[in-house]
Amino acid sequence: MRPCDLEKLREIVFHELPDGQVERALVLLEGLEGLMVTVGPDGRTLLVRYSVCEYTLESLETALSSQGFHLDNSLLSKLKRAMAYFCENVQRQNVAANEPDIKSQQAFMKVYERHLHGDRDDTPEEWRGYK
Repeated sequence: MRPCDLEKLREIVFHELPDGQVERALVLLEGLEGLMVTVGPDGRTLLVRYSVCEYTLESLETALSSQGFHLDNSLLSKLKRAMAYFCENVQRQNVAANEPDIKSQQAFMKVYERHLHGDRDDTPEEWRGYK
């Protein structure tokens, strides 16, 4: 996976009512580190750019909804949203799965050290130097 696959550009689409939602959400989201936010060309959307390691569309939209913002609930918006949620969750799980598990590696190393494998010489020490 290329690192740029983790960078996302998504649209957050707001319902038409109440007025001024986009501007208020813009001010709220601009304060978050690692998140770039601009108003979309239609005036009803916010374009957000982020890394899925730091944010997800689901977390951003859930936070906005909990603050009283009304998102567009048309069928197309719901489908796009569900697809983005699923893809980002799978990506986050895959990134987490690729992180090395240090504890299990250390346990494996200890087992390997104690395991009898083919690199041991059973010749007594005093016979090794005998020529």
